[in-house]
Amino acid sequence: MFEARRWASSLMAGVLAAQLIPVLPARAFSRLAAWAITAKGELLLRTSPNLDLDAFFKDGDGRYGDRIWIDFPGSPQRPRKIPGKGAVREIRVGMPERGVTRLVIEFKRGVELDPSKLRLVGLDWDSWRMRFPLQDARFVAMGEGILQREVAFTSAPTRPGRSRAPLRTLTVASLPWVRRGAYRVMLDPGHGGKDPGAIGIGGTREKDVVLDVSRQVASHLRSKGVVVKMTRSSDATVDLPPRARLSNQWRPDAFVSIHANAISMRRPEVNGLETFYFQSFQGKKLSSLIHDSILRTVRRKDRGVKEARFYVIRRTNSPASLVELGFLTGTADAADLADPAHRRQLALAIAVGILNYLRVAG
Repeated sequence: MFEARRWASSLMAGVLAAQLIPVLPARAFSRLAAWAITAKGELLLRTSPNLDLDAFFKDGDGRYGDRIWIDFPGSPQRPRKIPGKGAVREIRVGMPERGVTRLVIEFKRGVELDPSKLRLVGLDWDSWRMRFPLQDARFVAMGEGILQREVAFTSAPTRPGRSRAPLRTLTVASLPWVRRGAYRVMLDPGHGGKDPGAIGIGGTREKDVVLDVSRQVASHLRSKGVVVKMTRSSDATVDLPPRARLSNQWRPDAFVSIHANAISMRRPEVNGLETFYFQSFQGKKLSSLIHDSILRTVRRKDRGVKEARFYVIRRTNSPASLVELGFLTGTADAADLADPAHRRQLALAIAVGILNYLRVAG
């Protein structure tokens, strides 16, 4: 059995290494957000903030080449093997034990690494680099996720009412790229059938608005190669437990429940967008990216991203978000939600948020 040689990660001065995130419980999602190998022979990582990482090395043998691996807290959603390029034979993202994500970089046989020259260096609170000192080896850029920190995620969730840039107009061409066939998303149009949900100004019914928006979101996601299921695709009555059960059986990469809000008809001044998650770092990230995408696209008061105990996001195992598109009882929101053109922009904005999440989550 080969003996793994280990070297400690070194942090640059000023990085808050002492403020470590405790080991996550086994159900938590992976803290690896993105990785890339550059054409210059560097491994770049983006993680959750303030992790304490260790890297490992093992010599190649007749079957495997030299390989490096790094373990991250949290379980990967999709263990996978990715064919390498250039000097890299294969990338593997796996789960060596429950609650751990392992990223393995295996080099081609004949490519020899000197572990004494390898260092995993912390560049910032959530970014890392390892250089591969191989003079004659050829590297080809490859990776998963977005290495740059998401400004939308850091600013959108906790600052309702903030000033925003001018609104954008989305088209199908605005949809981000993701690897086709690599992701699954469950969409959950709220209410339906015997349950109309909220009934707002002009008699607009929540079940109709959210089904229309959800169908459009599904179409946009499918156009980018995402596999989509819906808890209901017609005006059908579906109770809450079957919605969560269907998602848990299918195990999507994201679960998004779409609703419209309401309050007393005597409060037409109450308007705004709210987005909810439940006790999940990934759920909060998903909610934040959807929320910010909507606010950048349509006119809506920002009521924030919040934690809540709604049944479908509480009982769903996948990263989950519940979006309240606006108040059907609010003068401003009701007029917008009744407008098909506005709903088209909403659907595009939600699809952009989901796709951005899939890119970040990897």
